[in-house]
Amino acid sequence: MAKPKLRDLPDLSDLAVPGTEIAVRVTPKASRDSLIRDGDTLRIMVTTPPENGKANAAVQKLLAAAMGIAASRLTLLRGQTSREKTFIFRG
Repeated sequence: MAKPKLRDLPDLSDLAVPGTEIAVRVTPKASRDSLIRDGDTLRIMVTTPPENGKANAAVQKLLAAAMGIAASRLTLLRGQTSREKTFIFRG
């Protein structure tokens, strides 16, 4: 996964509240890594293919970078094999 530049990511630090559930729509195998916030909806595109959890890990890293936290603080709650995923922030 190519590292996205932090200046290209929206500021999601407002979501960094312990216990917050974060719903995202994921597009794997995209042409570039990006994160788009449309109101309450987060759309994340990663270049990683969806095999053996690699895309999930890439999404977790990208989301954590936008929130300004460590990736280990995010846990995938629902959507292991779905495009609709829910992460929870463990503060």
